[in-house]
Amino acid sequence: MPRLLAVFVAATLAVPAHGGPSMSTSPLSRGGAEFAVDLYKRLAVEKGNLFLSPYSVAGVLAMAYGGARGKTAAEMAKVLRLPGPPEETHRLFGELNASLDAAGRDGEVELRAANALWGMKGYAFKKEFLALLSGSHGAGLRELDFGASAAAADAINGWVEAETKEKIKKLIDPGALGSDTRLVLTNAIYFKGLWQSQFKKVSTNDQPFTTAAGGKVQAPLMSQLGDFGYHETPELQALELPYRGERLSMVVLLPRKADGLPALERSLTAVGLSAWLGKLETREVLVYLPRFKTTAQFGLAPTLGAMGMPAAFAGGADFSGIDGGRELFVSAVVHKAFVDVNEEGTEAAAATGMTLGIESVAPEPPTFRADHPFLYLIRDKATGSILFMGRLEDPKA
Repeated sequence: MPRLLAVFVAATLAVPAHGGPSMSTSPLSRGGAEFAVDLYKRLAVEKGNLFLSPYSVAGVLAMAYGGARGKTAAEMAKVLRLPGPPEETHRLFGELNASLDAAGRDGEVELRAANALWGMKGYAFKKEFLALLSGSHGAGLRELDFGASAAAADAINGWVEAETKEKIKKLIDPGALGSDTRLVLTNAIYFKGLWQSQFKKVSTNDQPFTTAAGGKVQAPLMSQLGDFGYHETPELQALELPYRGERLSMVVLLPRKADGLPALERSLTAVGLSAWLGKLETREVLVYLPRFKTTAQFGLAPTLGAMGMPAAFAGGADFSGIDGGRELFVSAVVHKAFVDVNEEGTEAAAATGMTLGIESVAPEPPTFRADHPFLYLIRDKATGSILFMGRLEDPKA
């Protein structure tokens, strides 16, 4: 009997370029934050700049989960921290996708997320599975002949390029496809947002940036004095930079020490992250932030297996909800992401109070100087979703 392969592919893009409440306590967003932090920490063991979309990875795995059964489904649910029975999970994902689509249509930011289901031409997929993916995940079936691997890869890559405005190219290699491929699931997300308070280009200057390796490089540091969400502890400074509309924002976690990022990453938890976000208060801050671009690509199968779902990648996987058989298993999870941060892209509400008392000199605003490695994320405050997460170790890399 031929070996049947399922390839699950995720593509992401964030361009916070041209251009504090705590995280939501909904079960899906809480679980999503835990998954995001777990995935980030496992990928962070490798050196270098890092950028990914936990939302995108979770979304494509949720589609696969729709056809998983038995031990395979149980492992996936645990890794993804899914909040309840499958029906509830897919309903919540559908609501989340609809909410993010609405955010992209309000004209303040450009945000689009899309799923697609690519099936072997003539293969018998269960109607219930196709209906689930179409209804809750917006992924209709597109038939391809995977035996013609080059043409099939071109079709999938063309869809990804179109959905990400040509920022993500050649996501899938023709060598990953073949006559034994039965299914490819793809997710693409594109984001482009203007900062609520933009940096002026004339204020950007090349300044020393201490890299993770301890060396120094000259990097363009953008700067502005403004009102932003801010919180500090003896170990770190947290800053929130909102995009227009204020629903989406970038949060930067900057260690006090130039070499403090590894310790921050080791101690990072979803609960701790939520606590930091909940303590953000609007105040005047002098901000220095590097202009940078990062592209990253991952083969996530080993990482996801180590996180607790090895059954999905083995010959005994149970995806019988997809086709009624037991031959399907996940052969690859490919994730590619791109981010561009510059002066135009990424209010803070100004609070005015009046008291009468003894005249005193106003305190100096804190300085948030990101001239050494830091962690950052882009979140949707309305749903509590972490859409993107990354770190910058070297803006010149």
